[in-house]
Amino acid sequence: MIDNQEAVKLIDAHRGDAVIVATMNANNVRFGLPSVSTQENLDMPLSGAMGKASNFGLGLALAQPERKVMVLDGDGSLLMNLGAMVTLANQTPENLCHVLFDNGVYAVTGGQPVPGSGRADWEGMAKSAGYAATFSFDNLEDFATSISEVMAAAGPVFVHLAIKPEIENTPVQFRQRAPRTMQVAIREMPAILGND
Repeated sequence: MIDNQEAVKLIDAHRGDAVIVATMNANNVRFGLPSVSTQENLDMPLSGAMGKASNFGLGLALAQPERKVMVLDGDGSLLMNLGAMVTLANQTPENLCHVLFDNGVYAVTGGQPVPGSGRADWEGMAKSAGYAATFSFDNLEDFATSISEVMAAAGPVFVHLAIKPEIENTPVQFRQRAPRTMQVAIREMPAILGND
């Protein structure tokens, strides 16, 4: 299994000028994108909208077809909105890469098990939904070896990552907050993308 933060670091190191829409674990300050991002101005920290990262990423990819958009999703989040996979694949955004962090638990709400964990075939669902390319990795070395291929593939691309569960047990009111909020990201994004 892959360490959550190591997966995010690897993605960040190979993102180029991609916009990253991160939710749940991938957006956790302790072990997600906010702690390792090298291009915070291109991060869309979509917290508080569980299940909607792929929808938001699809809209962004369609609006910015010349820029890569990467969605860092969680298994519990995607499970809440499975229809988004078919919608996304139907729109065929070649610039979209949907990365699923599958840790089998709702890590930021206390570690409750995700229904179907260990039985759901996420890569198979992505293929059936119509994603143009799919990948699955259960160790960092294979992911690191293949990330150039993943990034070069015409999308929509689906990447399943088997992630080690790391539970966030700090009460919400005491958790460290990311310095960049979604409100700030949305306000700044038009200028950053050249659409001001």
